[in-house]
Parts: sequence; C-alpha cells; structure tokens
Amino acid sequence: MGYKIRYEKGNFKTGACMLQNSKVVVVNRFSNLEMKIGALVGLLRDMPTDGSMLNEKQRQFLRSIKQTKLTI
Repeated sequence: MGYKIRYEKGNFKTGACMLQNSKVVVVNRFSNLEMKIGALVGLLRDMPTDGSMLNEKQRQFLRSIKQTKLTI
C-alpha cells in the first residue's frame, strides 16, 4: 500500500496524509487503544487498496475489515 506509519504526540486526530511526496499515516500516541484501532480500521476501509502486494491471508483480513462495521 506504500504508507509509512508514525506514532506522534500532539493534539490531533489519527489520519493519513501526503508529506513531502510520501504517504504517511500518523497515529496519536495519546489516544487509547480502541481509538487507535478504530482509526486505523477506518483508514483501511477508505484507502484504495491493491491486493496484489498482499498474500492470501492478508487479502482475506482486509476483505473482512472492509465488510465489518466497527462499533466502539
């Protein structure tokens, strides 16, 4: 997928962005575990994905994430 994941401290919501021509997902260290997981699952649902770089188990996991509604 080509994203780098960074864990940073600050007053912001977890999200994805382009930073100097590289794809970055920034996770807020101050968020609790449920919020971190929820944000990452939401990003995975919304990101365009190319399954060609994933093995079969990873593709199945990604499909299940995209089909499951997360409730926190």
